[in-house]
Amino acid sequence: MDQMSFGDSEYASKRKRTRREVFLAEMEQVIPWTILLNLIEPVYPKAGNGRRPYPLKVMLKIHLMQNWFGLSDPAMEEALYEIASMRQFASLSLTKPIPDETTILNFRRLLETYELGAEILARVNGYLSRKGLMLKRGTMVDATIIAAPSSTKNAGGERDPEMHQTKKGNEWFFGMKAHIGVDVDSGLVHTVTTTAANEADVNEAEYLLHGKESVVYADAGYTGADKHSSRRGLDWQIARRRSSVKAMPEGRQKRAIEKAEKRKASIRARVEHPFRVVKRQFGYVKVRFKGLAKNTAQILTLFALSNLWMARKRLLAMTGELRPKVA
Repeated sequence: MDQMSFGDSEYASKRKRTRREVFLAEMEQVIPWTILLNLIEPVYPKAGNGRRPYPLKVMLKIHLMQNWFGLSDPAMEEALYEIASMRQFASLSLTKPIPDETTILNFRRLLETYELGAEILARVNGYLSRKGLMLKRGTMVDATIIAAPSSTKNAGGERDPEMHQTKKGNEWFFGMKAHIGVDVDSGLVHTVTTTAANEADVNEAEYLLHGKESVVYADAGYTGADKHSSRRGLDWQIARRRSSVKAMPEGRQKRAIEKAEKRKASIRARVEHPFRVVKRQFGYVKVRFKGLAKNTAQILTLFALSNLWMARKRLLAMTGELRPKVA
């Protein structure tokens, strides 16, 4: 039996649980560990003549915590030393070596090199579908801007060439866009694409469909998507532009249209929930890396994790696990 450090022993004896501890305890239960480990294991370094690699599950847990708490590689290393609950989640102890920032970086790059972000999302969604949590009868589509540093005060003296500027309302933004297709019934993300921020939302609409839906809900930014779609017989519920409805003469027809628009908006509102989880719960409001590829890898993982977070109560109910009390 491994000897516990004084800090770990002191942590184990405390009675109250923090919100972070409750969060990690819940995610420990709902993440399909075997599925994800089987995905990564074939490309994970094997023990050889050099330094023995950390167990794959340890590194995967560290990688997930990086995404949940918005930590850089150096900050993640420090957190493992300083925060006992994170150390415990990763099955680490201060009595043994803690993965350093280079080891943490190399694991992230491994996932990027083999482009496993998309497969992580696919396998999580397959797991949720088998649990009956993703029905795929309809899709909601939407996009959000992820800001990127606009400063040129860097080694290259230039902004990221793969990020672009766009105007939304009366404000200008520089960065990229995350486009998502969301299951109407569950509110879970089934498809993710990314582009520079200046790409029109309507151009990505076709790529956000999984092919089995019968109806698509979208805001006015997707006007015309139905005309450009290769799918026939698909019911496109696209919001009318407010100005066009407002300009209509008062009467029965306008009231009927306003009622229909209100219904579409009430259904479409659920598409915002994954964005809220990623941006508010996980704190992802600005790109961390340069270029679309690396940021796309992280975004795919974040939406896979947001699906598990949003479905956690139903998943915990299936396992009979009671939600831990928060301090």
